[in-house]
Amino acid sequence: MRFIILLFTCFSISIQAQTKTITGTVNDHNGIPLPGVNVVIHRTAKGTQTDFDGNYSIEAKKGQTLVFAYVGMKTQNIKVGKSSIINVTMVEDMTQLDEVVVTAQSIRKQKMVLGYAVSSVSSKHILKGQTNGVYVNTNSGQTGNSVKIRSISSINANEPLFVLNGKVISKEKINNIKHKKIKNIELLKDETATALYGERGKNGVIIISTRGKKKNTDVSIINDFLNESYTTIKENDFESTSSSPLSTFSIDVDKASYSNIRRMINNGQRIPKDAVKIEEMINYFNYNYPQPIDEHPFSITTEITQTPWHQKTKLVRIGLQGKTIETKNLPPSNLTFLIDVSGSMGDQNKLPLLKSAFKLLVNQLRAKDTVSIVVYAGAAGVVLEPTSGSDKNIIIEALNNLEAGGSTAGGQGIELAYKLAEKYFVINGNNRVILATDGDFNVGASSDSDMESLIENKRKSGVFLSVLGFGYGNYKDSKLETLADKGNGNHAYIDTMQEAQKVFGKEFGGTLHTIAKDVKIQIEFNPHKVQAYRLIGYENRLLNDEDFIDDSKDAGELGSGHTVTALYEIIPKGIKTDYMISQSKELKYTKTSNTDTFKNELFTVKFRYKKPNGKKSIEIVKVQNDTINNPSSNMNFVSAVALFGMQLRQSKYYNNTSIDKVIELANSGKENDPDGYKSEFIRLVNSYKTIESE
Repeated sequence: MRFIILLFTCFSISIQAQTKTITGTVNDHNGIPLPGVNVVIHRTAKGTQTDFDGNYSIEAKKGQTLVFAYVGMKTQNIKVGKSSIINVTMVEDMTQLDEVVVTAQSIRKQKMVLGYAVSSVSSKHILKGQTNGVYVNTNSGQTGNSVKIRSISSINANEPLFVLNGKVISKEKINNIKHKKIKNIELLKDETATALYGERGKNGVIIISTRGKKKNTDVSIINDFLNESYTTIKENDFESTSSSPLSTFSIDVDKASYSNIRRMINNGQRIPKDAVKIEEMINYFNYNYPQPIDEHPFSITTEITQTPWHQKTKLVRIGLQGKTIETKNLPPSNLTFLIDVSGSMGDQNKLPLLKSAFKLLVNQLRAKDTVSIVVYAGAAGVVLEPTSGSDKNIIIEALNNLEAGGSTAGGQGIELAYKLAEKYFVINGNNRVILATDGDFNVGASSDSDMESLIENKRKSGVFLSVLGFGYGNYKDSKLETLADKGNGNHAYIDTMQEAQKVFGKEFGGTLHTIAKDVKIQIEFNPHKVQAYRLIGYENRLLNDEDFIDDSKDAGELGSGHTVTALYEIIPKGIKTDYMISQSKELKYTKTSNTDTFKNELFTVKFRYKKPNGKKSIEIVKVQNDTINNPSSNMNFVSAVALFGMQLRQSKYYNNTSIDKVIELANSGKENDPDGYKSEFIRLVNSYKTIESE
């Protein structure tokens, strides 16, 4: 008996010893790194994704097989051997499917190149009952034939996931499908199903497409399937300067929209237009604006050029650069991590990614910083009382012990997190709650309006809020944006460890330390120079003109090192365009006098802000003359991002400009790109172009 135990122990140790960390880089055939490649251990739910530079790291055992899957590329299976480094070069998969193919991220009505194997079954084989695992039941007593799909060995012995025309359905509803209505069936199994559908697809996925016209077979079905929600955005129109010379809005330093769109493109998903916030796409990038040199916490940069997508309009760029404060000089931080550990957070790109991301933050903390951890699922609780940043092992151990399960009492979690942050409030310090979730609150206060009221009340405490979104499926962008806006904070979406490194590494100070709050911008255009104008983006940040001087009105916050860029497209006075601009009729009592006093001025821009602990705003004024210049490198790149955003949103103002123009502008503006984010944008646009051309 002892011998058996000893033998078993030695065997277990031997197996354990075979587990090692496998690292490597995944490139395309041109040697360009591929971010977002799914790397999964064959026949397991364990996996990861490559980062921005195409790098990955995964724990695996000798003899196991790593599966590399990416949209548009052939899936590769590589067995783990003696080496701990496995580099992969992926090649394009030219296989095209004529049938409608539905994946967790995409619904396409046309041919599409897929980077994974799909078992496709046509309707004629279904009718003849020739499909393995598909049983056609023909009963003369029924009005039609039904199709039953049983769990089969090629999928797994357990129950697969069923998807009908883009919607997850129960097995029982399968029985109600008439076989004559079925166009084709797709069978996903093993690592492909897991890579695309996460834990839900571990037992395989059966995807059914029916004939005939289907309702909502576009983006709305995708949103319904993934259960994601976005605030409806109504694009800004041109405003007549003679009747509305003022344009007023709050700044927005959020960048979640860009990383979320990047995730969708990398996964081959069609992009809901309301997921596209052009200002957040633009503000994702650093434009190397000059640091402030006076008493104000930000510098101001302006530029006017010809609009690259319309010959008769001009483009105005206004840039703010927040003062960069070195980490060692930041005030003490009292941080409360508020972490969603509900059942919806169980996927690999949610809680596991979240824990790894927060470790990056913890490793940068100083002894004078403290961290508390509050979690919520069916209820909320404190798992770590305030702990010094010098005790990193204790904080990391608390993170490692977190597991997902249960419902989502988000409101209760917020209440508890703020209570803890207020209890240990540091005067003249950085007091902040960092909420990490997919946004799926379903217990207690959960609606957007409930959350807005809750956070508006909590921000009076002086505690700021950062909101981090993770994963797809249940992702509630609208709710997270509301929380960040009303909580004097910022909102980021983390899709990979590379993005986590950007948020918690390169932008550590801006993420955690506010240098100016309630920052508002108001521009007065000169009606003798500007016939009409439109603000590109910022639709959810518009303010009434009178709000500009009202210190009780909330606005956006600017963090250390953050940049903010706003674009206006303007129609010069006397220029006729294809845009219909309503002109004001001559008024009897209110007239604009003709004067040459300001004949060279295009606009006056005013900024108001408060110090982080202040209650009274400070105003800055800058006058811009009517000087048109050749576009700078920054202007070219900003224009490229704005144009791409308009194309994604199907804007009526992008003037049918081709996507090649986006690539041309971006290439001419990608200098000063030490981290490669601009180069990645170009790769992203090229990927989107390829998908759309299929």
